[in-house]
Amino acid sequence: MTKRILLVEDDASIALVITAALEAEGFDVDRCDSIAGRDRFLAGADYRLLLTDVMLTDGDGIETLGPVRQAHPALPIIILSAQNTLDTAVRASDTGAFEYFPKPFDLEELVRTVTQAIGKAETAAPDLAQDVPQGLPLVGRSAAMQAVYRMITRVLRNDLTVLILGESGTGKELVAEAIHQLGNRRSGPFIAVNTAAIPAELIESELFGHEKGAFTGAVARSIGKFEQASGGTLFLDEIGDMPMQAQTRLLRALQSGRIRRVGGRDEITLDCRIVAATNRDLLPMIAAGTFREDLYYRLAVVPIELPPLRERADDIDALSRHFLARAAAEGLPRRQLTAAGSDLLSRQPWRGNVRELRNFIYRLALLARDEVVDAATIEPLLTHTENGGALPSSGEMAGGEPSPGPASLANSVDLWLSINAPTPGTVYDAALAAFERPLFLNILAQTGGNQLRAAQILGINRNTLRKRLVDLAITPEEMPRRD
Repeated sequence: MTKRILLVEDDASIALVITAALEAEGFDVDRCDSIAGRDRFLAGADYRLLLTDVMLTDGDGIETLGPVRQAHPALPIIILSAQNTLDTAVRASDTGAFEYFPKPFDLEELVRTVTQAIGKAETAAPDLAQDVPQGLPLVGRSAAMQAVYRMITRVLRNDLTVLILGESGTGKELVAEAIHQLGNRRSGPFIAVNTAAIPAELIESELFGHEKGAFTGAVARSIGKFEQASGGTLFLDEIGDMPMQAQTRLLRALQSGRIRRVGGRDEITLDCRIVAATNRDLLPMIAAGTFREDLYYRLAVVPIELPPLRERADDIDALSRHFLARAAAEGLPRRQLTAAGSDLLSRQPWRGNVRELRNFIYRLALLARDEVVDAATIEPLLTHTENGGALPSSGEMAGGEPSPGPASLANSVDLWLSINAPTPGTVYDAALAAFERPLFLNILAQTGGNQLRAAQILGINRNTLRKRLVDLAITPEEMPRRD
């Protein structure tokens, strides 16, 4: 049988380039630009591979692949698309396509993939997924995000453990949610847990549960996170900050696939997918002895690395418009960006990544005077992004003098509200968090970093202080060192 390929592409220039590259490798290529043409060619000849675009002259190339799959179950399919969204990548995956290439693509890689697909000669019919959710939370068509989308589609039809890597604010939990919502376990629960916020002495109880009477205060049986996630996905966030003792207990559970509630006798078989995430570089931590190497390899079966926003500046316009639409849907004024305004946003560093951009867009939606927002409106607000919207320090409140009276505090609250735009219904929690951070740092400075003494001054439990430090993202580097 000849190496005959059917190319369905409505862009004549792209079709010409692909045809030339494939024919140079010895393939015979038939070309058409429509669904109707595709079906005529497939009915009249045997092909080794179908290479098809999505948006064709007479319809959607993916939506109409069902009959093709039924008639040609062993035919490898490679999908090309300029509609570079996660939704398109998932739809391509759900057809059982051998590969998906977002445009623009690497021509040499495409030719290699065609050769691999034909060589593999798949014989099994695809497992077509049903009821794929729409309105996916990830936004972006940059090359960096296309790589992320392709990795996500590779893990949807299996339960392999995934480790999501990336700076704070890049959207790691959104990726975990997408893997759950689009995968085999989407009908089950999605349970997220911040592993760094759990004290080492409570890790077993939180993750594995406990029986009544297992320890002082255990007045009833408690079901842990692993059991809560049964049939679904357990998302272990901030795994790089988990205490070493807790890492050992987690590793034991992952290795055996079984847990035992604290104080219990029966072993419980795990039935959940594990997705973990961290903003830390784990390899240096392994070298330093602060993260277990065996746990790393147990978690990083499929690593997915999220790019920082500065490496996907092409997505900032789409993200900004997405957040403006969300802000309007949540009750904030409707705004539109001018080209100059969008360009200004795209040139910012956004050190806090997508989270920082989102907060800024909400603030912009609240404070802009006109519906159409240009660079002149945006620029003054950008000066407030460096402090992340935190409350001013006491020195800032009073022009460098010690401040403190109720009036100064009231002024600082007014200032905070003027430069922040918390989502309606979250103002209290957002303001409280903004006040807590400088308060805790101030008290810790007074105690030289002694957390026990700081908790006593604040009148709270030490474990509560430790949890709040994690929740407020106060890093060890920010806290004063004890002499």
